[in-house]
Amino acid sequence: LLGGGGAAASPFVIALDHAHIKGLNHFVNVTICISVLSIGLSSVYAGSRTLTALAETGYAPRFFSYVDKSSRPLWSVVATLLFASLAYINVAAAGNTVFTWLVALSGLSTIFTWMAICLCHIRFRMAWVRQGHSIEELPFKALGGVWGSWFGIILLVLVLIAQFYIAIWPVGGMSDDPKKVAETFFCFIWKRTLPKAIDEIDLDTGRKSWLTVEEMRAYRESRKNAPLYVRIYRMLFSN
Repeated sequence: LLGGGGAAASPFVIALDHAHIKGLNHFVNVTICISVLSIGLSSVYAGSRTLTALAETGYAPRFFSYVDKSSRPLWSVVATLLFASLAYINVAAAGNTVFTWLVALSGLSTIFTWMAICLCHIRFRMAWVRQGHSIEELPFKALGGVWGSWFGIILLVLVLIAQFYIAIWPVGGMSDDPKKVAETFFCFIWKRTLPKAIDEIDLDTGRKSWLTVEEMRAYRESRKNAPLYVRIYRMLFSN
């Protein structure tokens, strides 16, 4: 355990070796392989469907919106599988460096994704009020409201500022090699269209609840007056 490395240093592997149970190590290997395969399949499924949705809305090449007779987004699946070959980079000498870059890019994209979610929530609330609706009409409301989204954006911006600061002025000083300095700073932004005005945001497409303020108040009152066991069930397993 101390000073070891790789799978041989895992406490789980050491415990299995000491157990001397025949075939248990192969069972663990099969379990790990099935888990990895499951993760890969779910990633291909989610990635291909996301790419197809982007193509249908005009944010990706149009041919990715093609769906075959079996309802499979064929070209999106192929494109997603092509990126799976990046896993073989790990066999190269610089595999750890490439893997670090991929993890960093994934983390950066997650920050921008959540920032976009918070910003969309803020603009949705602004458009909802501007177009004559009441907040009481919404069947679901965020716990922190608009202020929670603003708080999230501020935190994410601070994270980005700190990340770029460390990238430009690393801890321990900057390298004298310009190539290494350039490798520590990377940013790519793709801007397709300008955001719509608050009055032009479409609030009705995909909308599932069309209840008025009075109907929503009656709905919430009925749920509030439900028996205790019903409220507990809804809190745990429903909404």
